[in-house]
Amino acid sequence: MTRAKTRKVLRAILATPEVIRARPSLNMFMLRYLRKFRIRDIGGNLIVHSHLPPLNSAAYRRFIREHLLGRSHGPSHAQIGLTNACPQKCSYCYNRGRKGALLDKSTIMKAVQDLKDMGVFWLGWTGGEPLLNEDIVEITEKAAESCAVKLFTTGCTLTKALASDLHQAGLFSASISLDHWKADEHDRARGYAGAYRTALRAIEIFKSLEGLHVGVSAVLSLEMIQRGQAEEFLRFLIRLGVDEAWLSEMKPSLALSSEESRVITEEDRLMLVRLQDKYNREGKITVNYLAHFEGREHFGCNAGHKMVFIDPFGEVGPCVFAPLTFGNIRERSVRDIFADMKKLFPSENRCFVNANFDLFRKFSAGEAPISREKTLELMKEVRFEHLAEFFKLYYHQRP
Repeated sequence: MTRAKTRKVLRAILATPEVIRARPSLNMFMLRYLRKFRIRDIGGNLIVHSHLPPLNSAAYRRFIREHLLGRSHGPSHAQIGLTNACPQKCSYCYNRGRKGALLDKSTIMKAVQDLKDMGVFWLGWTGGEPLLNEDIVEITEKAAESCAVKLFTTGCTLTKALASDLHQAGLFSASISLDHWKADEHDRARGYAGAYRTALRAIEIFKSLEGLHVGVSAVLSLEMIQRGQAEEFLRFLIRLGVDEAWLSEMKPSLALSSEESRVITEEDRLMLVRLQDKYNREGKITVNYLAHFEGREHFGCNAGHKMVFIDPFGEVGPCVFAPLTFGNIRERSVRDIFADMKKLFPSENRCFVNANFDLFRKFSAGEAPISREKTLELMKEVRFEHLAEFFKLYYHQRP
């Protein structure tokens, strides 16, 4: 880290001096975690990775004040499906089969404000393809006030003008879907001729905007992981010049066959964790592996506990991958729905979806999301494991 960047990091820490009031064990945990990454200065934003707000942002100060110190009962992270429309037909799509009346702009804007009032400091736009929502710029501008906003996109319909408008509205990170370094492999998985070309064009457009954090969101198949191809893929992304590789293994989906829905092994997860740490030490690209962030060693899976998902039709679930609903924001407030949901989600040290996919199949009857009534029945059969390292400290379960 250069002296100039060190000074910026110190200024960012001193901007929230009350962090020293946090338990020493929590501060030590955060320092150990942050040291795993090379902090990037992008347009003046000090970015660890795109799952956290910039260290020198109002959103990060809210994390310190409202969650680390204030122990907010609300969520910290949320994702909203801005539309269900998408030209791509991914074989593993977790959103397939959802239907209903799409949320209008005013309902989405109210949900955004409600989530921020509850403690959310990080918002992700997803879909479908969120760029197909014609109000996305206005919604982003509303959300970006004291909140970090990240876009997950295939790149379809992106123009230079729209990218610039989103950046000006306050978007801090754009993550473009790209699952393979070979065009035919990516297009095949996405069910869309030209998906690879579209993704590369989107990367170039976003990279042309000074100060925007640009990453790739990659869904790694089990075959790709087990053949050792993840490292080849990372070398390809380094050549592309993106800031970050946001990696996730293919999550089991109701749209997949039983064979395709195989869950990643702990051995494979740890291999990807080691790969992340190796490339982050080298510093050529930030590697942000979801099951590292959510692993037992760090923050654990916080679906329904610190994470909430609102689908394009207003159904509220614990995360984007879980085909469950605990209510609709047209009928009840997101605050009340989340409060009821959180009672059933104590947080744990493994992925909720990976651990309970057999229950999803048992209760789904082909519907997505599973109805609220069946969701509540399903939750009676869920058995949670222990807390991950951070929440053991957070909830004072050990000195």
